Amino acid sequence: MNEERCDLLCIDAPRAESIRGALPGEEAAREAADRARALSDPTRLVLAAALREGGELCVCDLAWISGRAQNLVSHHLRVLRSHGLVASRRDGKMVMYSLAGTGRSLLSAVLGEQTEEATV
Repeated sequence: MNEERCDLLCIDAPRAESIRGALPGEEAAREAADRARALSDPTRLVLAAALREGGELCVCDLAWISGRAQNLVSHHLRVLRSHGLVASRRDGKMVMYSLAGTGRSLLSAVLGEQTEEATV
């Protein structure tokens, strides 16, 4: 007897089809997995958490806060931005970064924080 499988084949076809129809498509699932992978790196996770705490920060601040080199921080911010987790804007000669809504939600999920929705 396998603990992970049913011993009896009993598909609730209408319910199973309803659930199947609600699932993300292949492309959407791949994109979501890519976003999740973007936060799987400890440096990117720390940068996202710093942006959540600090609001809008420049690379210099993020490098100091995270204890990492500016070029490494810039590289990781590009990855986060390419997946829509971080937004950027130019302010004169500086580029300011902030955590996007998707980044905020995913960061909370990765850190295992309870959301209002989960507590209801």
